[in-house]
Amino acid sequence: MNGNSSQPKRAWQRMLSGRRLDLLDPSPLDVEITDIAHGLARVARWNGQTKGDHAFSVAQHSLLVEEIVVALLPDAGRSERLHALLHDAAEYVIGDMISPFKAVMGGNYRDVENRLEAAINIWAGLKPHPPAKLKKVIKLADKQAAYLEATRLAGFGESEAAQFFGLPDLDFDSVEIAPLPAPDAQKAFEQRYEELRAAA
Repeated sequence: MNGNSSQPKRAWQRMLSGRRLDLLDPSPLDVEITDIAHGLARVARWNGQTKGDHAFSVAQHSLLVEEIVVALLPDAGRSERLHALLHDAAEYVIGDMISPFKAVMGGNYRDVENRLEAAINIWAGLKPHPPAKLKKVIKLADKQAAYLEATRLAGFGESEAAQFFGLPDLDFDSVEIAPLPAPDAQKAFEQRYEELRAAA
């Protein structure tokens, strides 16, 4: 019998900031923007199956979603924009799992994700979860971002992408999607967060 079997299993992640974030019972006190930005800039969307010399990171995706939310809700205030920017922030700890695999994983994954989301949002001075109306808008923006990423970076045809994500109802011709090196994506995400935090 293994002598270590009675020891509790480790359920925390050590961050570069020195914080230890408990995945099962995350505390807002253990959340840092430097850790979020660093992690999201190094998590690849589409499991890395995208064109270009760099992965298209969750940090860049989050910036894109916030931009689309503002287009959908021109009167969006600071809290709405922060909720949009941080909508995938839990992935700095648990990674980006493609939707088909999330469906297979089921409840436990969602429970962990929801607890992390709540801790991050409370840390950012927000409600634990966005209100239902805002959540619906963020979900729509997320799908429109996915359509753009799918067709421009991930090899999807327009009809195939429309089948899974719907057709965007906004004009995105001027929106540039170019994968950035991780340090640049990290800086852009952290800078946008700080701008929103400082906004009145």
